[in-house]
Amino acid sequence: MKRLLKVVIGIVVVFVLGIATVFYFTAGMAKTADAFFEAVRKQDIAAARGYLSEDFKASTDEAALKEFLSKGALLKFKSASWSNRQISGGRGELNGAVTTDTGGVVPLKLMFVKENDAWKIYAIQKPTAGLQAEQTSPSIPTIANQAGLVKRSMHDFGLSVNSKTMEHFHSTVSQLWQRQFTTEKFNEVFGKTFDSGWDLMVLDKVEPVIEPVLTLGEHVDWKLFGFRIEIK
Repeated sequence: MKRLLKVVIGIVVVFVLGIATVFYFTAGMAKTADAFFEAVRKQDIAAARGYLSEDFKASTDEAALKEFLSKGALLKFKSASWSNRQISGGRGELNGAVTTDTGGVVPLKLMFVKENDAWKIYAIQKPTAGLQAEQTSPSIPTIANQAGLVKRSMHDFGLSVNSKTMEHFHSTVSQLWQRQFTTEKFNEVFGKTFDSGWDLMVLDKVEPVIEPVLTLGEHVDWKLFGFRIEIK
């Protein structure tokens, strides 16, 4: 029973650290988004445009940006929340919604690129409101493939925890992540698990169950990545 409890606690710790890691690595994007929308709230379009990437600015002047913000009710910005955060090297995304000062909610996706060590908004996507013709959804990895990726990542993470260094786990992530985040940075983020005494390799015998999340919730879990992940 005690062993099972340790495993459960270990899983919780890993998941919490995973969530904390996402917030840590995406904090710069959120800061840029906050500054952009603060300028939008003040209707200072020139300042807001300063948070756009060079490519974005080259194709969008102040008039076009203001027109887009106006049509999308974004000039009435009050607050924003990001339920899904993703990052891969010098690119990233924030997915969530903007609340207007009249109480309206506008779903939104911001895509970012890193320019001169600063996160800049590369694109803004807002679903069209109202009646729409049915469209074919883009293909995504199957649930089985997603579960396999989770299990493999947990295996690699467990090996690194046991060896008290994230060197192996670092070698398994994308090359973009490897270039941007060193092994030392991974050790800094995950180092608290090294002396926990938990052998996470027991998770090799556990099958993850991934359920697509169709609606936003108020509590924080793996919906940050677009899916809720349970261990059974």
